[in-house]
Amino acid sequence: MEIEFWWFLALPLFFALGWLAARIDIRQVVHESRALPRSYLSGLNFLLNEQQDKAIDAFIEAVKIDPQTIELHFALGSLFRRRGETDRAIRMHQSLVDREDLSDEQRLQALAELGQDHLKAGLLDRAEAVFLKLRDTRLNDTAVRFLLEIYQQEKDWAKAIEAAKALPDHESVLWRKEVANFYCELATLALASSRNDEARRHLDQAFAINRRCVRASIVLGDLMVAEKRYDEAIEVWKRVESQDPVYLALVAERIMDAHRRLDRVEQGQTLLRSWLERHSSLDLLDEVFHWELEKEGSRAAYDLVREELRRNPTLLGLDKLLEAALLNAPAEQRSDIELVKQLIHGHTRRVARYRCAECGFKARQFQWRCPACGGWETYPPRRTEEYDLAP
Repeated sequence: MEIEFWWFLALPLFFALGWLAARIDIRQVVHESRALPRSYLSGLNFLLNEQQDKAIDAFIEAVKIDPQTIELHFALGSLFRRRGETDRAIRMHQSLVDREDLSDEQRLQALAELGQDHLKAGLLDRAEAVFLKLRDTRLNDTAVRFLLEIYQQEKDWAKAIEAAKALPDHESVLWRKEVANFYCELATLALASSRNDEARRHLDQAFAINRRCVRASIVLGDLMVAEKRYDEAIEVWKRVESQDPVYLALVAERIMDAHRRLDRVEQGQTLLRSWLERHSSLDLLDEVFHWELEKEGSRAAYDLVREELRRNPTLLGLDKLLEAALLNAPAEQRSDIELVKQLIHGHTRRVARYRCAECGFKARQFQWRCPACGGWETYPPRRTEEYDLAP
């Protein structure tokens, strides 16, 4: 292909135009950077070095120099909230909301920040009012998520369900788990007030959302017990093994109490032993040990724990074995066993806790919802610090 002669004339022209455009851009950048207060640049430097106190001081100075810097107000308000200075954050964002020169987009952003300030400060009613204003705007999804958090903190489960249904990603696995727990909360409250029909309706709704909801099965069994339908309660609780066997420890005591009321303790013991054999658990072992000791005696209880310790060696299991050994030991050996037991027990008290699978927060009591991160069913109902004693 032949190259036209005029292309050789055009190339220098294109180069000159590109160079001129670059010079204009550079001058614009330099002009804008010079227009910024020096304290603003200092604040950014402090932020990069994680010196938040100095960054805040620098930004405050920049705001005094140029009160029109909207984005700087947003940045400063967010810094106040992150540091826990919610009063200052609220004042900063409220002043933005009240300004008449803000665009609609900026006002929505200011309202969202103000709502988060109120939420961080624990002013849930004010936070709710702000986020309700953001419904049906471009920040609707954000508002709904914060409203859902507010309703969970307030334990307003009916509103939490409505908020969850308005989420864009509803019907997901996580969504089903959360909403089923909301219905279980309502069922538990109704059951505590002897409103059994209402409790049953909420449980039906929980199962409709999540057929494998272990908590709904547990509460349904409690409802059967309240109506003195012990056989049906036992059958409901047996479902837990097929739903998620890790939760069997939560129904072990209930199972035995129902069997005791039916005068079928031995049948209950046999069931719990079979569960323990298939699904090793320290909490389940503790329940089986209690009934073995009561019905079969200390020697049978000792043999039970020793066999379980061989299958699943843990410090917590060793503590239980020493408890059983103490009951069977001759008088002259009890002081030595008691000493060892005290040493082991002192350590196991510190490690025998439940731990959230999401954030790692530890609790002595089992929780359906983590008090730290707010996750539902993030606490496996087993002691996570079951140290392995095997070599």
